[in-house]
Amino acid sequence: MSKGNISVQVENIFPIIKKFLYSDHEIFLRELISNAVDATTKVKTLASKGEVKGELGDTRIEVKINKEEKTLHIIDKGIGMSEDEVNKYLNQVAFSSAEEFLAKYKDDASIIGHFGLGFYSAFMVADKVQVITKSYRDEDPAVMWECEGNPEYTLTPSDKSERGTEIILHINEDNKEYLETYRVRELLNKYCKFLPVEIKFGTKSESTWEGEGDERKEIKTEIDDIINNPEPIWKKKPADLTDEDYQSFYSELYPMSQPPLFWIHLNIDYPFNLTGILYFPKLTNNFEIQKNKIQLYSNQVFITDDVKEIVPEFLMLLQGMIDSPDIPLNVSRSYLQSDANVKKINTYISRKVAEKLQNLFNTDRKSYDDKWNEISTFVKYGMISDEKFNEKATGFVLLKNIDGVYATLDEYKEKVKSVQTDKNNKIVYIYTNDRKSQYGYIQAIKDTGYDVLEMDTIIDNHFMQHLEYKDNELTFVRVDSDTVDNLIKKDESVESVLSQADQDKVKDIFTSVLQSDKSGQIELKAMSPTAPPVVITKPEFMRRMKEMQAMQGMDMHMFPEMHNVMINTNHPLIADKLLKMKSADKKSDFAAYLHDLALLNQGMLNGEELSKFIARSLEFVK
Repeated sequence: MSKGNISVQVENIFPIIKKFLYSDHEIFLRELISNAVDATTKVKTLASKGEVKGELGDTRIEVKINKEEKTLHIIDKGIGMSEDEVNKYLNQVAFSSAEEFLAKYKDDASIIGHFGLGFYSAFMVADKVQVITKSYRDEDPAVMWECEGNPEYTLTPSDKSERGTEIILHINEDNKEYLETYRVRELLNKYCKFLPVEIKFGTKSESTWEGEGDERKEIKTEIDDIINNPEPIWKKKPADLTDEDYQSFYSELYPMSQPPLFWIHLNIDYPFNLTGILYFPKLTNNFEIQKNKIQLYSNQVFITDDVKEIVPEFLMLLQGMIDSPDIPLNVSRSYLQSDANVKKINTYISRKVAEKLQNLFNTDRKSYDDKWNEISTFVKYGMISDEKFNEKATGFVLLKNIDGVYATLDEYKEKVKSVQTDKNNKIVYIYTNDRKSQYGYIQAIKDTGYDVLEMDTIIDNHFMQHLEYKDNELTFVRVDSDTVDNLIKKDESVESVLSQADQDKVKDIFTSVLQSDKSGQIELKAMSPTAPPVVITKPEFMRRMKEMQAMQGMDMHMFPEMHNVMINTNHPLIADKLLKMKSADKKSDFAAYLHDLALLNQGMLNGEELSKFIARSLEFVK
């Protein structure tokens, strides 16, 4: 038996490890199992070079709980350690055996640990830690190392006969949750789900059936429960995978989700190493930037789901995972450290996504059109927030009209510029953001032969301004805007059935009725007799400002609610009924009623005004 002090640079490093090194205590299991994976990887590497005698046998890692003893066990059949190696690697904090092994076998092994501190995370949850280890070298006897969370340790001979290491954590009172099966399984699923060595945690029942007919019976067998997938598809070549493989893996990552639209398999080895799969999920109009949907791994070890440094913000709408040993991590492997590689990875991922979308557009336009409703928010958000993505996306972003016809930016401009160019030579893109409530306006626009776009997602207000900024030849105008009628060169063949004198009378009636209203300009227009008698339009600029207010949570009353009133002089209710009324009061009441109908059509009549309107309607019926 020997005794000694762990070599450290400070008087007692353990309080630092326990309180400051790791932001979350649960990390300890990831670190210890990562060490076990390293030990297993090392022995496989040595065996491939003929440096290990005999067969390797079972190399699975096992995790066990002993609730009576209040211990958690991590057992591997890896390279093991001799007494000298225990003194060298366990008793000198921050001297990592992984670094030394990598220097010797750098071309043959994928080793996780680099800092030599992961093992000491055990003391965050344990009062005492025991390490029982036997080297792969037959001549080196097994030893047991014990420490109670201070610089003192004991090292004694052990009767362990099999190669490998068993770490026994004597869990302290504050961390009894790690003696519960459900909690340990939760951590294994989170951090170790794709580690490259099989991990056993307990057993599970497997059913088989024997016999036929009434004699048929179920036979249940207890088998080892392997909790991880050691060969995830992101480590395989895309050419070796089918669509079913990608869809099955998506279900493994997100069991309760709808199938993805499509995916991108990332695979690069220069100027950095990175693999991964990013899935395009089905998005709703009311999207939010999703958190914890893209996972970061380093050599198949889960690191974090906070990937904002390496994934452009608009790509946070995607799901999937990224694995790279070249992403710089802090000493506890808990978060990223920014450097040049992070920026390169960010740029690479954005470029690969753009290339994927362009390829889909080029190879199967119909399929791309069919998917557009579900990916439009993603593409538009990317164009607004990422200039390089915007440059590439102009070739595959689509506009959709209310008839369900899709067009690229160039295609749509070519389609409408001959008939929808205003007096200032701006091409006017007319749109609706609510085809139900704006139905009457849409029909009136379509009757003139103009095209109406559907722009009804939460991001479209920003997207339209983005396109206007990028292309000063065009402007977007909503179907109920005053500028629709004033800016576009219209067919002037429709003439008013009223004389100028009668038109002046109509205007006087509405002016007197609406003088205290919030309406702005009152204008008479010769429209189709089938168009509404009174149409409410809103100043485009004012409406946009209010919408931006609402999206940013600002005071909605900063800009006053204003609207213009357009009187259709060819409608029978104006040309015949209104002018033929004898009583001035009846004319006023009727004009107010027609105005209220127009407000109701715009959803602008509510509260007391709506109640009064209903009462007047009942009087008209009588």
